[in-house]
Amino acid sequence: MRVLGVDPGLTRCGLGVVEGSAGRPLRMAAVGVVRTLANAPVAERLVLVERGMEEWLDAHRPDVVAVERVFSQHNVSTVMGTAQASAVAMLCAARRGLPVALHTPSEVKAAVTGSGRAGKDQVGAMVTRLLRLDAPPKPADAADALALAICHIWRAPALDRLQQARAAAVSRAPRRKAGRGPSKGRTA
Repeated sequence: MRVLGVDPGLTRCGLGVVEGSAGRPLRMAAVGVVRTLANAPVAERLVLVERGMEEWLDAHRPDVVAVERVFSQHNVSTVMGTAQASAVAMLCAARRGLPVALHTPSEVKAAVTGSGRAGKDQVGAMVTRLLRLDAPPKPADAADALALAICHIWRAPALDRLQQARAAAVSRAPRRKAGRGPSKGRTA
């Protein structure tokens, strides 16, 4: 499996491609960031993120795109930029028919380091170790993108089984006739 991890951001959008499967050694195929100027209009910055995403999708042809799920932060302007960059990444993937997986920062940290509260240095150190790199990728956004890809590769088999179980449960559920609610035990 080839996964493009995306650590969304308007100033620096981290991108990392990892190949492999759960239980097997992983290999980094590429890592980098798409940068935009903080003083540029937001619309222009989003176009630059979109162009960067499209270039990475063309160059690396991932099977799936794993994006960090936006979570609430105290700084509303930061969360807005993150959400906008995240939407651009999801749109670019969906346009190509690629599956998109969302992972929270704590899920990624727990998968890679064993602790959902790990710091950026710990994540960078574990990414370096897991991918057998000489040094942690810089900036931290790049290391975080690789961590997202690793997390998805390791979690994908369990997520697939869960999705299959849900689909099977839905198909086995008794179907009610349209227009009738659940019986309340009343007689006419």
